[in-house]
Order: sequence, then structure tokens, then C-alpha cells
Amino acid sequence: MSERSIAIKVMMRPKDTNPLGTIFGGVILSQLDLAGGIEARKHSAKRFVTRAMREVEFVAPVFLGDVVTFFTSTERLGKTSVTVNIQVEAARFGPTGNREVVKVTEATVVYVAIDDNFQPTPITNA
Repeated sequence: MSERSIAIKVMMRPKDTNPLGTIFGGVILSQLDLAGGIEARKHSAKRFVTRAMREVEFVAPVFLGDVVTFFTSTERLGKTSVTVNIQVEAARFGPTGNREVVKVTEATVVYVAIDDNFQPTPITNA
């Protein structure tokens, strides 16, 4: 439905690592959810909550110092929900300065607009 755009770009820091020296999957999931929320807010100033996160499979590790980019696009716009596709890539730099970009994961996330009583509410452009 929409072209992919960069929602978040972040460098992984020591606080994000697990005992193996790679980045916690939960750190990536948290940023993935934030990126999708940014995409949902393009459609309405309403508050959104995460309804579903579909099949998140990590296909490559993320390392300390990697620059991780979260690309988003709107897949579907419903009456009260927005379905967002999120693609995650890590750019890493080798010892000689060469840059490698690897796909980390991809997910489809459904966000629902809510009112002040935390009930689904129609999405408007207001």
C-alpha cells in the first residue's frame, strides 16, 4: 500500500548485548514495535496499541556497533487498525572499513487505534 521508509536508525551499544556479545532479540523487538507505531501514526493522531506481531524470525545476528535500520510500510489500513510491514537490516563495518548490510528480520504488526477508555476507535486524519 505504501513505499517503505526509514522509521528508526540506531547504533547498537554495550547495554544492548547479551552474554554472547550479540544484541538481545528483545532489544530488536522493542525497536521494531516502535518503528511500526511510527508508521501507524502517519495515518492518524490517535493512540495506537500493538494487537499482533506476526512471525518474527531472526535470520542473522546483530553485533555491538552495528547500525540497525527499521524500514516500514503500510500493508493495510482498516477501520480501526493499521497493518505494518517492518524490515530490519544491520549495517556493519569490517576492520578494513568495508560495509556489509544484512537482513536481520521482518515482521507484520497490527496496531489498533484506541480511545480514552482503551477501546478500539475509528482511524481519522484528525
